[in-house]
Amino acid sequence: MKPTRTWILVADGGRARILEAVGRGKGVHLVPGSEKRLDNPPSHLQGRDRPSRVHESVGHTRHAVEPRQDLHRAMEDQFAGQLAAMLGDYAQKDSYDQLVLVAPPTMLGELRKALPSSARERLAAEVDKDLTHVGDADIPSHIENVIAL
Repeated sequence: MKPTRTWILVADGGRARILEAVGRGKGVHLVPGSEKRLDNPPSHLQGRDRPSRVHESVGHTRHAVEPRQDLHRAMEDQFAGQLAAMLGDYAQKDSYDQLVLVAPPTMLGELRKALPSSARERLAAEVDKDLTHVGDADIPSHIENVIAL
């Protein structure tokens, strides 16, 4: 019987990597070429650091105008979309059997929204933790209560 190939995406708003577990008790290893980084400076370095001002129609009062979108957050959402598309492509190539998403709650929500149906069908578990700074060998101990590896 062929062992189950489980991919574990460990991501946050600026970093991501995919680990693979082939069969139970075999440990995990990094999928070659799966490490991704996003060069995303803070919002104030990407545009105006102070909101625009508008004049009141009557009098001399001025009000701040909130930006339509936080540029830093928008880039993180775009990064989540790119990761989800990549997982969808790999699912269509039948590169993995099961998928586990490990990310902070906000990033996990964006990944969930952007995940194509080909990858969503293989989704086995979601873990809402930031484990990007945890070593590859320690990841299974953090998610063992969700899925057996």
